[in-house]
Amino acid sequence: MCKVKVAIIGCGAISRFRHIPEYIQNKNVEIIAYCDTTIERAEAYALEYGGRFYKDYKEMIDSEPSLQAVSVCTPNSTHAEMTIYALNRGIHVLCEKPMAATVKEAQQMIEAAKSNNRILMIGHNQRLMAPHVKVKELLVNGNLGKVLTFRTTFGHPGPETWSVDGKESWFFRKEEAVMGALGDLGVHKVDLIRWLLEEEIIEVSAMIDTLDKTFSNVEDHANCLYKTESGVTGTMVASWIFKKGEDNSTILYCENGTIEVGTHQEYQVIVRLINGEIQKYQVGAIATNDKGGQRDSRVIEEFIKSILNNMSPLITGEEGMKSLNVILHSIKAANEKRTVSILSPSNVTSK
Repeated sequence: MCKVKVAIIGCGAISRFRHIPEYIQNKNVEIIAYCDTTIERAEAYALEYGGRFYKDYKEMIDSEPSLQAVSVCTPNSTHAEMTIYALNRGIHVLCEKPMAATVKEAQQMIEAAKSNNRILMIGHNQRLMAPHVKVKELLVNGNLGKVLTFRTTFGHPGPETWSVDGKESWFFRKEEAVMGALGDLGVHKVDLIRWLLEEEIIEVSAMIDTLDKTFSNVEDHANCLYKTESGVTGTMVASWIFKKGEDNSTILYCENGTIEVGTHQEYQVIVRLINGEIQKYQVGAIATNDKGGQRDSRVIEEFIKSILNNMSPLITGEEGMKSLNVILHSIKAANEKRTVSILSPSNVTSK
């Protein structure tokens, strides 16, 4: 079987810790090029792993006739233009989250994938992590009954602790990042809850602020209250101000007990039934941003599998757009200081 020829656009931390090593580990992949506006970063990877390096993504795509797929790992504001350019030239795209700055951009990305018969996958890795896969299995089993409410959190000390640019990172500049902790972390947990509950979030209240990263012009902390189609309500916290480490936990309160994930170091999933029974599962830890917590996210594996088998990816552009839409409405609710109904993406006209 011929290897899928892949290139990386954006050679920052997410490429270093996730995309590049996972592509290299995949026997069906050959990375043939790297691109970054700071060309020295692209050159360093090319020298280390082989391949060519570029400063301009358009030049790279147009200069590599054998190129079949790219990872877009750049500032959020550039995701749409780069993705659409690649798709229009017959290249499959794995785009980091949030997939775009607006729903309109997301729709354009999806249309480009459809019109060119190419795969567009969004890097929402939470639903692929072993503990969350186990939780999904438990919910599908039905023994716990209906989910009544939930709380989910994703917080860490902030991008400056792991970004290649530290406090100078694009994450802290709204013109490039578009949004802060909500786009970086919150969209992951929204995608997870939507997937676990198998229903859409239709109403949101939120409070967002910049509490600690005073050098930044994006939010570093968000508290959101969500309501789903069936009336399930729950909270989501996305934060860059958890100074003492990462919290990537979720608790589902169900009719017949609770499911805890990411609350215990040894047992990644714990079920507490109303009859007093406790079930503990060791299924592998959730990947973290700590060096010791970098584990295979399965995103690359699934992306390449979808290309080789010519099938829809596990996290489609449509799924990415729905999660983005919730985050954009969360920001709207916070800015307008009111509860807002979430229109479906097909009914949204983005600014």
